[in-house]
Amino acid sequence: MTFKQALLLAAFCLLSITTHSATANYNVVPLPQSITMTKGKPFVLNESTAITCTTSNELMQRNARFLAEYIADATGIKLAHTTTVPKGAGHILLTIDNKIAGKEAYRITVTQKQVTIAGSTAAGVFYGIQTLRKALPVATSNKAAAPVELPAVQIADAPLLPYRGMMLDCGRHFFPVSFVKRFIDMMALHNMNAFHWHLSEDQGWRIEIKKYPKLMEVGAWRSGTVVGHNSDVDDHQPHGGFYTQEEIKQIVEYARQRHIEVIPEIDIPGHTKALLAAYPELGCTGGPYTVGHNWGVHHDVLCVGNERVYAVLQDIIDELNQVFPSAYFNIGGDEAPSTRWQQCKRCQDKAKEQGIDTKHLQQYFTKRMEQYINGKGKTMIGWDEILEGELAKSTIVLSRRYLSTWTKAAKAGHNVITCPGKYAYFDYYQAKNTLHEPQAIGGYLPVEQVYSFNPRPDTVSADITSRIIGVQGNLWTEYVPTTAQAEYMVLPRMAALAEVQWMPAARKNYTEFVERVTRLARLYDHYGYTYALHMWPERYNHNRADW
Repeated sequence: MTFKQALLLAAFCLLSITTHSATANYNVVPLPQSITMTKGKPFVLNESTAITCTTSNELMQRNARFLAEYIADATGIKLAHTTTVPKGAGHILLTIDNKIAGKEAYRITVTQKQVTIAGSTAAGVFYGIQTLRKALPVATSNKAAAPVELPAVQIADAPLLPYRGMMLDCGRHFFPVSFVKRFIDMMALHNMNAFHWHLSEDQGWRIEIKKYPKLMEVGAWRSGTVVGHNSDVDDHQPHGGFYTQEEIKQIVEYARQRHIEVIPEIDIPGHTKALLAAYPELGCTGGPYTVGHNWGVHHDVLCVGNERVYAVLQDIIDELNQVFPSAYFNIGGDEAPSTRWQQCKRCQDKAKEQGIDTKHLQQYFTKRMEQYINGKGKTMIGWDEILEGELAKSTIVLSRRYLSTWTKAAKAGHNVITCPGKYAYFDYYQAKNTLHEPQAIGGYLPVEQVYSFNPRPDTVSADITSRIIGVQGNLWTEYVPTTAQAEYMVLPRMAALAEVQWMPAARKNYTEFVERVTRLARLYDHYGYTYALHMWPERYNHNRADW
């Protein structure tokens, strides 16, 4: 079965994932901490229901608009939203309650007369809205919207982890602004709050830097892409693009409204062939360099012995700080071979000046970048390799490795965001038999394995696990050239990750999760998301013998 056939099969099979129920089901993804059904008649959601938000807070008023949109999307029922409590008719009240502990915690109370969604912040209310949204039955016809019963209930909920992220690699393949916003919408649906945006690679520079126009003119474009897994065949098809600073501001604002922080990553000093192609004087050899066609690790990296490199990077950071208000800045720092440094007179001199071996120059580079970023009021993030140097305790380690990095980082006083390949790399295949799958980088990561990840295992001491502040899923895009495939690779694995991020491990149950995500798939279908069917074998295998 081809990838296109798989998409057609998904659409066909989703016809069977329908419901004629007009009753809400609070067993959603991620599952709330506490769901207590209470006595009393249900609240009836219909066209006369109003959404009430009495505060003038901009994010709370936007929450009210989001809720109205979500209800209309799912049920077809169109609700007005007001700033005053209506008389007579039942309503949904969105409110700030400072007594609720936790800035992302929320409470939902449903009685016959009123639905109340409360949080200590607008973000908490937003997650309560997501729970209500996912509890609603999804209309499957064009008939007039039917009333929906919300059973009487009290829900108390809060996330396990403060950082719940997804990474989208736009360096290997460029995706349009519309898809980046769609990706953010998918994150919001899954209660995620951190969008890690990978914006530079050997194969492309993706962000406008006004002081250095060649980054866009040269670095944003490659003249071809390798076919297959680094074969000798090139497609000779130009590929590229970049986001203007105005587009980035739009995306950052779009995410902010959905309580998602956008964290930029500019990968340095390695993975910089696109930057070097634009400004070859920043490399050890002086070039010429070309924007990469092949994947993997390249020996041409920034010349860390060249003072001009630091001036350029500081200029880039200064411009990025104008469009990314995030408290964090990610420098990458991974896979930077020292081959060129050991052959470079400037790098050799810098190493001698610092009293270190040339192959350890990245430690010097990372510390210098950290000091500049900290001086701008930001906290630096970097991949595992940054631990090779001595850094400020405030720096956060983004770990693609498992326990070894956690332990080293925690003992050095660093917080950790964990995204190990065996659980969180969504560029891996979702099936052992890859014949009918779109090409991927390799590996095998089914939904159940994602779901099994425990970021705070009992076998690890509390002084280490207490440093785990977040879990992130990564979509690297070497073999993900289209938006449809990007969705296919992350869904429904994103749902499994959402429960890892939100729920204590002791409360997770994969069998029950399958039931919940099956209902969630109705929303995937409604929004036209392309997603994998492997966790539903009877659907995935449907009619394959005939193809």
